[in-house]
Amino acid sequence: MLVKDLMVTDVVTISPFAKLREALSMMKRHGLKSLVVERANPHDAYGLVTYTNILKTVIAEDGDIDLLNVYDICAKPTLSVGQSLAVKHVAAIMSQHRLKRLLVLNDNDLVGFISMDDIMEELLKKIE
Repeated sequence: MLVKDLMVTDVVTISPFAKLREALSMMKRHGLKSLVVERANPHDAYGLVTYTNILKTVIAEDGDIDLLNVYDICAKPTLSVGQSLAVKHVAAIMSQHRLKRLLVLNDNDLVGFISMDDIMEELLKKIE
């Protein structure tokens, strides 16, 4: 099985210059635990803002969601994979780097997103 067979192509993105309040609002509205942070230019890297980033910055470090921008807390660059990569390799990358999600790129353009939940859902289908 390949990444393109499991990846999500409807990815919600946010500007790196958006405030954390806007990011949280988008996450709530779309029922997501992470957002892809847009590139500032075509040669830039994508980023990822997750619940974990927000918990660390806002709750643990008393950050202000109205003062902090997404670029202040996002992980950038993020690890990414190609859509033709075998899912077993994605699982290995996620395990080795303790990641729950990876971006799927084609020539540095965002084409999708794959998460541990996507892979586990497919595995669970096979055992039913």
